Formats: sequence, C-alpha cells, structure tokens
Amino acid sequence: MANVSSSNGLEKRPKLRFPGFDEPWGATAFGDLVHEFSDRTKEEDEDTLLSAAIEGMFLNTELFGHQRGTSNKGYKKIKYGTMVLSTQNLHLGNANVNLRFEHGMVSPAYKTYDIIGCSVDLIAQWIKSEAAKHFFYNATTVGASVCRRNVEWDTLYEQPLYLPSLDEQEKVASFLALLSDRINKQHLIVSALKKYKRGLLHYYFSDENTQHWTPHTISQIGKVVTGSTPPTSDRSNYDGDLLFCSPGDVGNKKYISSTEKRVSIRGFSLGRPIPPNSVIVTCIGLIGKLGIAASAMITNQQINALVVSQNFDHEFIYYALENFFPEYRSKVAMQTLPILSKSEFEKLMIKAPTIDVQHRISAHLSIMDRRIEQTQQELNLLCERRKGVMQQLFI
Repeated sequence: MANVSSSNGLEKRPKLRFPGFDEPWGATAFGDLVHEFSDRTKEEDEDTLLSAAIEGMFLNTELFGHQRGTSNKGYKKIKYGTMVLSTQNLHLGNANVNLRFEHGMVSPAYKTYDIIGCSVDLIAQWIKSEAAKHFFYNATTVGASVCRRNVEWDTLYEQPLYLPSLDEQEKVASFLALLSDRINKQHLIVSALKKYKRGLLHYYFSDENTQHWTPHTISQIGKVVTGSTPPTSDRSNYDGDLLFCSPGDVGNKKYISSTEKRVSIRGFSLGRPIPPNSVIVTCIGLIGKLGIAASAMITNQQINALVVSQNFDHEFIYYALENFFPEYRSKVAMQTLPILSKSEFEKLMIKAPTIDVQHRISAHLSIMDRRIEQTQQELNLLCERRKGVMQQLFI
C-alpha cells in the first residue's frame, strides 16, 4: 500500500492505495447504490429473529432475554448481504450489512436494502467506518431530544458516496475482511479465556469445595469505608495528581491505577482515603463492580471500599466477591435503584480457607487475569489499527 494525496480540488482520492490504483474515486448517489425492499413474514416465528446493533448483527437472544413485542408476524425478512439501517440511531453507527446469517427476520422498525452496482463486501466494511458514521450523521436533523436525531431519507439518498473501480473495491474489501477475521478470532480467544475463568471461580467457590472453609462477615475481614466527594464548588479541591475513584473507573481492570478525575492534596484530605490493596465495590445502581486500589486514593459515595486485614489475602477476597455478586445482583435486579449500604455490605458472609490456600487460589486466578488482560490489549490494538487503516482507505 502507498500513501497518496486525499484530494486535489474536485478529484477525490483516499490517503492509502494499493499499488496499481491511482485514479480518483467516483461519486455515486447513495440512493443509486441501494434498493429498499420490505418482504414481510406472514406467520409467527417464521424465521430466526435477529437484531441490528452498533456492534453488528446478532441473534436476538444474544442481546435480549426475550422478544421485544408480543408478535413477530409482519417482521422484515432479510438474507445474506442485506443492508439494515436503524431509523432511530443511525447517526450513532447502527448500520449494518448482514454477512453473518444466511437469512432471518428483523423488526419492521428497520429499513432493509439490497446493495446494487458495487461490492457488497466493500459496503459491509465501509458501513462500520468513521467515514460512514459522518455520512449518515450529515443526513440527520435534531430530534425531540438531545440524543435523538431524525433521518432525512431524501437527503441521505442524494448524498454522494465516493467509490473506486470494482477491482479496487474487491481489493480493499478482501484486505479489510482478513483484518476483521483476525479481530473476530481474537474476540473468541478473549471470550474463551473469560469463560474458563468463570469456570475456575465456580470450581473454587463451589459448595463442595468450601464446605470446610470458615465463614466470615465482611466486617470481620476488614474495615469498610464509604467514599465521600470533596466539595465541587471549590475547584482548588480538584485537578491535582491524587486519585479520585468513581464507579466509571471500576470494572475495566483488576488493579485501579488511574482515574478520570484527580484531586489536589486539599481535596484528598477532605475525602476518606483508603490504602493500596483495598477492595473497591460499587454500591449504587450496578452493584458489585470490583477493583483493587493500586495506590492510595479516595472514592465517591457510590463506592464501599474494604480495607482488608493482614489475616486475609486481599486478592482472594476480591475473587470471592467476584463469584458472589452475580447472584446477589439478580436478587436486587427488580429494585428501581439497587443500593448496598455500608451496614448491609458489612453483614455479607464470605467463606475463606487458611491463608496459604487463599494465596494459592488467588495466584492461580491472577495468572488467568493477566492472560485475559494481555489478550484484551492485543484485541484493542488490532481494533485501533483497523480503525486507523479504515480512516485512510475511505473518503
């Protein structure tokens, strides 16, 4: 591939080209590249129920535990290569070409199209690019709310889409398909490792394994500290170098070493500092997101931090809670705003073996976490590289 000029006035060229291609890309109205159709189901459960999302095409069961709506009669039938556009959040990137399923049906709220006169594989790659997101956004107007935009369909169909010759279309599509396939395989590796870790958690903390372990309340394991937010009216409390942990900082990595917000020394002193290796637990809304403080920090009031005593392995307690909270969340899921108060948290019961066994279990699970984190980082890097390449391959 070679970098070339992206434009010289009327001519449009991408920044990145395959050798042998140097002619400018031609403009075609989007409406001339697609043909809308609406082939409806006539019976209930006539085909596999699919959903289109920003992340791609999915089985409805992969995204939801139930069908949204009482009937799927009259849903739109689609096939391999069908373009599916959302009428509600198209500007956010909910646009897809179905290359995953041979056939299926989607909600009549979607618009469905055949792709004509160009490479289906290329459009499938383009439609998930930033260029496509801008393309669709430019055909929307402000809706009833800040996050809602209405699609001006006539404007969308009239907008020019710049495409190369069919030979170059196939070249670009083939290259991006290989890259996407590598990313999909990395996704599978990450998913498999996470599934294996869940199996380990289930094994280590099963009733059979823990029947001889000693039960302890959280208050016996350590001191619980509920966070407090320094006054935001005084900006001198913020923009320092010290960590201020909020729920958004929790759950991405086991050890929390950075936070979105920072506080000054003064702000830190007005909070409730916790030492390194404290186990952090979100306690309002999505209860039980977990992390471990990599260094001293303060937290806001939506977090209970457990300062683990020296009689326990803090990583073991982290894993014990990781195993505990999924079932707990299912019990409080129907509450409007689930809250785990400090007193309720302190009463939770955790079984623990001897400290030597705790160390061995946490060491094994930590190896799995490091492998998952490494594999996830590789996936993130692949996705970033793909995004960068696509920015240069499309106009």
